[in-house]
Amino acid sequence: MTTGAQSPYPARPRRSRLRTLLPLGVAAWLVLEIWLLTVVAGASSGLVVFLILLAGIVLGSYVIKRAGRRAFRNLTETVQQQQGGGPVTPGARTDGEGNGLTMLGGLLIVLPGLISDALGLLLLVPPVQMAVSRYAERTFERKLREAAAQSPLGDAFAQARMRHPDGKVVQGEVIRDEPGSGGPEGPRPPLTK
Repeated sequence: MTTGAQSPYPARPRRSRLRTLLPLGVAAWLVLEIWLLTVVAGASSGLVVFLILLAGIVLGSYVIKRAGRRAFRNLTETVQQQQGGGPVTPGARTDGEGNGLTMLGGLLIVLPGLISDALGLLLLVPPVQMAVSRYAERTFERKLREAAAQSPLGDAFAQARMRHPDGKVVQGEVIRDEPGSGGPEGPRPPLTK
């Protein structure tokens, strides 16, 4: 018998495509990495695979350490410029660009596997870093615009504005006080001292 009454349990929201496919992608990547390592071990020897993995750990650690030192040096220079009263010149530090992608490349090299090593080495190439950085920036800005357009507060801000004839926009709230009525608290003190 259907009564039209609603279920006491709320409907589950749909899972995003990323949350559905990401575990499958990670599992497929791990299987592919293990298979590739066994193929290399079968073609050469287990010692070669061990040396490749060890070299990846050493090289990746070096890359991460170098990028971290460069980021810390840039941070120190920026703080010293701000404390000295001089203007901060963000455009002058071209060597500091891409520290995050360099660290990501080092992390991929440290992870055991040949595919992750190849992706990590690819991220260390400056033109690839610039292309990935631009793509990530465009994607982030697009997602931010979409989130702002779907925000329930977007309309509230537009409705709360009051326009003056001279074009100035004043946001605020109007409070009307009747003369002589102090209300329960008494008269309000002046806003300026």
